[in-house]
Amino acid sequence: MHLNHKPGEVMQVDWAGDTAAVIDTDTGEIIPAYVFVATLPYSGHSYVEAFFSMNQESWTTAHVNAYKYFGGVTRIIQCDNLKTGVQKHGKDEVVLNKSYQELAEHYGTAILPARVRAPKDKAAVEGTIGIISTFILAALRNRQFLSLLELNEAIWDRLEMFNHKPFQKREGSRASSFAEESPFLRPLPPRPFELATWKVATAGPNYHISVERMNDSVPFEYIQQKVDVRLTKATVEVFYGGSRICSHPRLYGRFNQYSTIQEHMPPEHQKYVQWNGERFIHWAGKVGSNTQVAVQAILSGYKVEQQGYKFLHGSAEAGRQIHPGTAGECLQTGVGIHAPPFSQEYPGDSGIWPG
Repeated sequence: MHLNHKPGEVMQVDWAGDTAAVIDTDTGEIIPAYVFVATLPYSGHSYVEAFFSMNQESWTTAHVNAYKYFGGVTRIIQCDNLKTGVQKHGKDEVVLNKSYQELAEHYGTAILPARVRAPKDKAAVEGTIGIISTFILAALRNRQFLSLLELNEAIWDRLEMFNHKPFQKREGSRASSFAEESPFLRPLPPRPFELATWKVATAGPNYHISVERMNDSVPFEYIQQKVDVRLTKATVEVFYGGSRICSHPRLYGRFNQYSTIQEHMPPEHQKYVQWNGERFIHWAGKVGSNTQVAVQAILSGYKVEQQGYKFLHGSAEAGRQIHPGTAGECLQTGVGIHAPPFSQEYPGDSGIWPG
């Protein structure tokens, strides 16, 4: 089996043609599970895991888990020409997608897609897939699984039997051959690879990009510019011309949240950074009770409270143009409410809110 391969050189990967199944406990629906297979052709030692999707996240997670199972890294990954791995495979050029290229760089390995219409390039993994379909998947076909974890635990039990099953034509097993091969694997990096997906976005007039229905700021100089966005579970990184220009913690939860870094704002916007509803109401209370009630009503009238900040500021400024005077008089004129005059300085005069 291993005469044509060097130990620790290649890991071959692919999706099995056969699927497994999980039963949805709420609806009774049978959900297909797609089976990933990785094999080391020198020893035949293999790793198998089921996923609900064959998308980029599943493909990447499968590689990370396979290397963890093997306890080391091969010098080469050989794969099929899947879109989750390969963008273009021409005569003279192979273009990997960014996520797959990042995985290769993280593990210090090279990815060599199988040549188009050259099945011998993946003979080991395709042969293993056929055996696994019989030894593992066929053996589990009549069992019912209520979760993906339950299915994978059954797969991994059969996998151990598969790897320790004696060879038919020579001594030993895949596991014993792997014991000879494992010292030739490169060590795992200190941290497992974290999947990143890439998007393209355009910075809007409000110096934010919208990705996955969340909004993150970029330096205002990049308004109307297209940027590349790298998303991981924890971070959002923004690149322009190949250079990283900013990053944010990734937002989760309700859609249309904003993450704004003060330094990204134009100078004329930065003076409003410290506005918030509590400070508006506190200031209005110093003007008078009528003003405070009106400000509370204005702020609560907007779906997003911050929209009211600009209205209040604009109303007071408009009032100042018509009737220069105290803050209460300006706001009274701007929003049509009665407020007793007071001597505190309107915050727009200095950009500093009263305490």
